Amino acid sequence: MQSTTIRRAVPQDADRLTHLIQASGAYRGTYASIISGYRVTADYITRHQVFVAVDAAEQLQGFYALTLEPPELDLAFVADAVQGGGVGRILIEHMLGQAGAAGLNEVRVVSHPPAEAFYRRLGAVRVGTLAPSPPKVSWERPELRFTID
Repeated sequence: MQSTTIRRAVPQDADRLTHLIQASGAYRGTYASIISGYRVTADYITRHQVFVAVDAAEQLQGFYALTLEPPELDLAFVADAVQGGGVGRILIEHMLGQAGAAGLNEVRVVSHPPAEAFYRRLGAVRVGTLAPSPPKVSWERPELRFTID
C-alpha cells in the first residue's frame, strides 16, 4: 500500500468527496438509489468531523464523517482502486481515536449491508436492524456499535 495520510477535510474537498461516493462500485445495482443525487457540501464538511485519507500526491483514497450529536459514523467510503489495502482500517481506527478524544463512549453505524463484515472485523457489534425506508432504501440495514475504550 502507498503511504496514507489522514487530514481534516476542508470545504474545497466537497466535490472530490461527492465524486468518490458517486463512483463507488459498492453502490451500483441494488444499492444505487441511496446515493442517487447525494452530494457532500462545503457546509457539511464545516459542521462535522470529516477526515480524508490521501496518498503522497494528495490523491483521495477515502474519507469518513463522524457526527458527534448523536455519535454516529455518518459516511465512510474508500476508493475502489485501493479497497483491500488497509485504507478503510486506517480511517476507522482514526475515527475511533477522534471519537474517544471527543469524549464519546460509543459510535453508531448504520451499515451498507455488504460492509457489515468489515465493521465487525474492526470491533463493531451488531445491535439491531433498520427496516427499509422506501423509496431510497428498499432493504434492511444492519445497525452496529463501536464501543470506545
